[in-house]
Amino acid sequence: MVAALSQGDDNFVLCPLEALQWEHRKLHILEEILTYNATIVCLEEVDHFTFMQEMLGKAGYDGSFFPKPDSPCLYSDVNYGPDGCAVFWKKDQVSLIQQKGVVLKDEKREPTNQVAVICKFTHLLLHKEFFVAVTHLKSKTPYWQMRHEQGKYLEQTLTKSVTPSTPLVVCGDFNAEPSEQVYATFRKSELKLGSAYCYLSDKLEEPAFTTWKVRGGPHGKNCETAQCIDYVFFTTDFLRPVSLLQLPTEEQIGKDRLPSMTYPSDHLSLVVDFVFCG
Repeated sequence: MVAALSQGDDNFVLCPLEALQWEHRKLHILEEILTYNATIVCLEEVDHFTFMQEMLGKAGYDGSFFPKPDSPCLYSDVNYGPDGCAVFWKKDQVSLIQQKGVVLKDEKREPTNQVAVICKFTHLLLHKEFFVAVTHLKSKTPYWQMRHEQGKYLEQTLTKSVTPSTPLVVCGDFNAEPSEQVYATFRKSELKLGSAYCYLSDKLEEPAFTTWKVRGGPHGKNCETAQCIDYVFFTTDFLRPVSLLQLPTEEQIGKDRLPSMTYPSDHLSLVVDFVFCG
């Protein structure tokens, strides 16, 4: 879910303007979420939390939201409030025990403008407790060091917050390909985290892309990027992914890439079914 697309700030030059309008996108976003029928839904860049909470509430969900300290959405002439991270859960399947919003910090332990939400739940049928965290790290290639520090801070926070022997899922837009240090921070964590899409792939590799967009570039030339920068990490001692949503092919996405009339976000949805183990 991407905030303020309708303002044109993201420069998606091949995307029809109609597809960027919130009145169009909101229906597709809701349709996609409800189609997957997930017990837990994690979203980033949410600047319509009240709307999402109201609509998903009709489908049996409750939600938690934590905004960015200085959301860029607030500087748009037309805005719907700050953007941030959100977690929604099915009230008839899980119960919220506690929740915490986290402002991520840099190498000097100064607050940044990126956040995370950490929730602890109990599964009502299985009587199992587990944690879910969602985050959105700093974007753009030059900020790889900041992403690394933000990721380290979140990993350390989770290590301190998560009860031993309690399952954990950490997901979000890390804005980092697998070659970046922040990816290694989570894969080499004391929490023993695996990556769900990597775990279930034939070659034990991350997807080729989780976002594929075309933006206007300098001198009238368009800039096309296809990257894998979104992940679903899990504690391998206590959870096992058993199935996932296959990502669309290049042909299915189409020549205009993301977002589009078919795909309401510039990132693809990651959906994983887990079972408790250990």
